[in-house]
Amino acid sequence: MLANSFTSVSMDPPLVSMSFAHTSTTWPALSHARNFGISVLGAGDRERADLLRRPSAERFEGIATRKAGDDALLLPDAAATLVVERHAQIQAGDHVVMLFRVLDHCRDADADPLVFHSRRLHELAR
Repeated sequence: MLANSFTSVSMDPPLVSMSFAHTSTTWPALSHARNFGISVLGAGDRERADLLRRPSAERFEGIATRKAGDDALLLPDAAATLVVERHAQIQAGDHVVMLFRVLDHCRDADADPLVFHSRRLHELAR
């Protein structure tokens, strides 16, 4: 699932957070996994982002993935990838904020980010 609310939280222990709407139909299905894969899309991933917006039954059609950890799926060639496990859950209005402990990570130092702002994807200028 695409998320627009990914945040670094702590270096010790290494924690990140993501928020999921209570109306999400994907998060309840994913929430029981042991590990989660987070793939940060880069500037060249606009087309892949559009494909990942499809309904869950066809979301990964034509998209390569690789398995990491027990249950984590990652996108090859992403700007960054993280394998995480559940750390804490916080109810926050119409969302649940999940804190995840980072188990493993990798980033492409040459990749430019793809940013979601004002309901659109943008590349940052260098």
